[in-house]
Amino acid sequence: MISFTAPHYAASQVGQHVLEQGGTAIEAMVAAAASIAVVYPHMNGLGGDGFWLISEPGKAPVGIDASGCAAAGATLDAYAGLDVIPSRGGQAALTMAGAVAGWKTALSISHQWQTAMPLSALLAPAIGQAEWGIEVTDSLRMASDKTFDDLSGLANFEQFLIQGKALKEGKILKLPKIANTLRHLAEKGLDDFYRGEMAQQLADDLTQAGSPIRLEDFHNYHANIVKPLSVTTSTAKLYNLPAPTQGVASLIILALFDRVQHLGKTEADFVHLLVECTKRAFIVRNANVADPCRTPDLQAFLTEEVLEEMAAGITLERALPWPHAAKHGDTIWMGACDSEGRMVSYIQSLYWEFGSGIVSPQTGIVWNNRGTSFSLDANNLNALAPGLKPFHTLNPAFAELADGRRVSYGTMGGEGQPQTQAALFSRYFYQHLPLAHSIAKGRWLLGRTWGDQSHNLKIEQDLANVVADDLIQRGHDIAVVDACNELMGHAGAIVRHRDGHTEAATDPRSDGKAFSGNIA
Repeated sequence: MISFTAPHYAASQVGQHVLEQGGTAIEAMVAAAASIAVVYPHMNGLGGDGFWLISEPGKAPVGIDASGCAAAGATLDAYAGLDVIPSRGGQAALTMAGAVAGWKTALSISHQWQTAMPLSALLAPAIGQAEWGIEVTDSLRMASDKTFDDLSGLANFEQFLIQGKALKEGKILKLPKIANTLRHLAEKGLDDFYRGEMAQQLADDLTQAGSPIRLEDFHNYHANIVKPLSVTTSTAKLYNLPAPTQGVASLIILALFDRVQHLGKTEADFVHLLVECTKRAFIVRNANVADPCRTPDLQAFLTEEVLEEMAAGITLERALPWPHAAKHGDTIWMGACDSEGRMVSYIQSLYWEFGSGIVSPQTGIVWNNRGTSFSLDANNLNALAPGLKPFHTLNPAFAELADGRRVSYGTMGGEGQPQTQAALFSRYFYQHLPLAHSIAKGRWLLGRTWGDQSHNLKIEQDLANVVADDLIQRGHDIAVVDACNELMGHAGAIVRHRDGHTEAATDPRSDGKAFSGNIA
């Protein structure tokens, strides 16, 4: 059986259609990645980053780091006089966009599996969507309202407005420049983005906008195939991405929970234990994760000895005092499983909604602002330096269960990504809830996300009704938010069972859809 899930139904349809035509999970993901860059332009795009986890049955998963590094001109001296890197505008657009290079690298793996589908066929649905127009969802409307004051006055941003005003739900937004850009890449090849006519256009436009990125930065960029981090628990072998992502935090949370979950008897117990595991994981993450050249061997934090020591400090009775520094960001996660059982867990991101707000007038591409994660303090672990990568919240996940199930799962949500992964996984594999219910059920978020400055424990109303009083007694600082809240991210998962059948689910907090079926 084949499956595809994405946080926007149109991208899910595109991915599933490629699978139904006999395409690989990677080809389906590239087609959907182009589509969701069109239909969810506030969350991700060609000017952003990507991370891949690719699994073939019987083989160790492979990772692709398609995140951008700081431009050669992005030095501390270039930002002298500033306390922080601006979050919007040309100075925010300081890291290369890696997503398209990631598509190219992933397709090179797919081409080793079977005869390739033409790139033009993979990009055609997204081209059509950009030309015909997309219906503005509530998520896109909220992002437009939220960013209007900051971004509406930036040059060329009018393509994400309608008659100069914020987008309204149900209206049709056409993106003809993006359609032409995708058509050009379909004809010239994806490498043109970095070493062709499009690279020159983008470099010229970014320079004009005040970005430090130059043509040389495009020419020097390549996505990297990387070895995923892994940890073995009593139920599964779990995989995630290494630095510069927070994948190690996601793995630590679940590895710690595996050691303490037997203490839990009630729903409040399980939430408390997962939150306490999260705190320990975030302390490790914040102290260690940066560009790979500045990061210690993260696999060392996933050894039995280290995990046992961390788990020993977790009690059922009291919460560890908080906060520690939080990370935030906006992105999308998608999953695929093809007819041969090859699976993909993929994340694509601009960082904040609409990234830096810098739109290339020649291509329509909006550039990421991931570089705002750098520090201007020369002594900081994430200090800005040319050629280095900032800390990334992005971390697609994959698991191989002891009973033969294989799972591609993930979410958007910045600081919330490891927490939502933990909620989804623990409910499905420890509490044995149905996959869709594991995702839809009320969730929590420790720390800030989506620009929020508070560090408390936010709990959706339906879950708070059951656990809030109990958690407050244990010392948690609780804030109740509306149920089914987009603040909690857009999760999704695909499970392939030992007998070959699949199940897929997506988050009711998103505009997504999950498909499972057979090739006709």
